[in-house]
Amino acid sequence: MTVIIWICIGILACTIVLGLIRVLTAKESGSRAIIGDLVYFCAVGILVFIAMLVNLSILLDVIFLASLLGILSTIALSRILTRGHR
Repeated sequence: MTVIIWICIGILACTIVLGLIRVLTAKESGSRAIIGDLVYFCAVGILVFIAMLVNLSILLDVIFLASLLGILSTIALSRILTRGHR
């Protein structure tokens, strides 16, 4: 089981690296925002797998709060990019 978790952490880490490389080549601010969300939620996913490895329940509360903040920041950024139009 731990080998599978480490493989998943490695895949998410590679996704973060590829996302950061893509940020350097993105021309639009919308693309950068989406990639920022990708990197953020991959980091949250890594935290989930670490919580599974060390069996800490308090880390799950931190993950829930981080996910909520990530969703709210995505909504706020989309409102900023569209200049408040619905």
